[in-house]
Amino acid sequence: MATKLSVNINKIATLRNSRGGNNPDVVKVALDCERFGAEGITVHPRPDERHIRYKDVHDLKPLLTTEFNIEGNCTEKKFVELVMQVKPTQVTLVPDSQGQLTSDHGWDTITHKEYLKDMIAQFRSAGIRTSIFVNADIKMIEGAVETGTDRIELYTESYAHHYSSNKESAIKDFVAAAKKAKELNIGLNAGHDLSLENLKYFAEQIPNLLEVSIGHALISDALYYGLENTIQLYLRQLKNS
Repeated sequence: MATKLSVNINKIATLRNSRGGNNPDVVKVALDCERFGAEGITVHPRPDERHIRYKDVHDLKPLLTTEFNIEGNCTEKKFVELVMQVKPTQVTLVPDSQGQLTSDHGWDTITHKEYLKDMIAQFRSAGIRTSIFVNADIKMIEGAVETGTDRIELYTESYAHHYSSNKESAIKDFVAAAKKAKELNIGLNAGHDLSLENLKYFAEQIPNLLEVSIGHALISDALYYGLENTIQLYLRQLKNS
């Protein structure tokens, strides 16, 4: 079964917000992504709403026909309220701090185990699949299992950073993490800095990879290749792996 591609549309919202108004139309782009073959849509609203706005999330929910994934920091009360109101397919819990430019680390699932257990129980009681953003660290994956989460999302920045210099070394910890996730019967997603250059190898090497969430690289590639063609290019990397 091929890994699903969820397109993160935050960068579309960033472009819109840079001029005000509604061009490009975030909802239309999301629906077009689905029409072009994307199997999910990801958004990551932040407290300052510098890209995706909370209103966007409400506008998207009744219109999307694929999986809807909302990422964010569950220590923000407003974020939790949003997720509980919208009830997406999946919520991905990311330990961002206020004003953080982009996600740059996973949860310490051991230190924050009890907190994560409480939050995950709340989301799951509403029928929302849960995923925890984690580094490719065996102990953090073992800790994630203790929280009751459905899935983990491996933070892949280090893989992407070292891919061009030594892809075998870059993938090593991620392969071990994926094997541990399978052993512990926890679902596996991945995301951050995955691109047309490094995605195929990652998908080939990582067993039981359910979903990748890709935004920045995919939207950047779309400037050259067009959105429809770019989504097909990414899908090809996954389905030929």
